[in-house]
Amino acid sequence: MIVASHAFLLALRLAPPPPTPTPTPTPSTESVPALLQRQSQELFDALGSGKSDVWEKYLDPDVRYVDESGAVASKKQMVDDVRPLPPGVSGSIGILNYDAVVKGDVAVATYVNDEHEDYHGAKLHCQYRTTETWRKRPEGWRLVAAQVLALRTDPPAVPVAEALAREYAGTYALTPELAYEVRWNGRTLEGQQTGRKPETLSAEAPDVLFVPGKPRYRYVFLRDAAGKITGLAQRREAWDIVWKRVTPSS
Repeated sequence: MIVASHAFLLALRLAPPPPTPTPTPTPSTESVPALLQRQSQELFDALGSGKSDVWEKYLDPDVRYVDESGAVASKKQMVDDVRPLPPGVSGSIGILNYDAVVKGDVAVATYVNDEHEDYHGAKLHCQYRTTETWRKRPEGWRLVAAQVLALRTDPPAVPVAEALAREYAGTYALTPELAYEVRWNGRTLEGQQTGRKPETLSAEAPDVLFVPGKPRYRYVFLRDAAGKITGLAQRREAWDIVWKRVTPSS
C-alpha cells in the first residue's frame, strides 16, 4: 500500500499539468461618455413607466434640475414627480447629438432630447436641448446639475388675404431714426428694419406675423377701437417693443 501510494504520487509529479482553462472574455470597458449617455437614457425611459428608483439611483443628493419652464427642482422633488403616464398617454424620449467632455471626476454633457408623445390619439413631437453635469462618486457617476431648454420651431403659416396684407403695409417707427417697413409685393409680405436686410413675413393668425427661422419673435398689429392699425408690437416671448405707425403704404 505504501509503495503503491509512492508510485501514485510519482505519477502525479511526472504527469503533464492539466491545461490552464481559458479565461472568460470580459466586455470591453465602457467609455465615460457612453456610460453617461446610457444612464441619461435610463432616466428618460423610467419616466414613462414611473420607475422612480432609477432617478433615486443616478441623482446626486444635492442635484439641481432646471426644467424647460425654468423651475428648479431638488432630488426629492424630481423623484417624487416620477409616476407612470396616465391612461391615454404614451411616448418615448430619445437622445440625439450626444457630446460629453470629461475632466477628471467631472463631466459635462449636452444633447437633444427627441420626444414623441401620443396624447389621446394626437401625435406630438418636441425637442429639448439638455446640458448635464456629472460627478464621479465611489458608487458611480451621479448627476449633480441639469438644465433643459425647449427648442422652438416655426408655427404653421396661414394664408393672408391680399386686402389684409395691403392693410398691414406701411412704416412703423420706434424713433425718428429707426423704423420698420412692411411691404406687400403682390405675393408675399416683407419687412425691413432701418439698416438691415429685408426678411419674409408669414402669418400665424390674423394680425400676427412671424419671420421663418426666428420662432422667438412675433409681429402683432395693434388697432384702435375703430379697428384702424395704429402700431406694430415686436414681441419677444412676453415682452413687446411697440413701433408706432407713421404712414400706410401707398
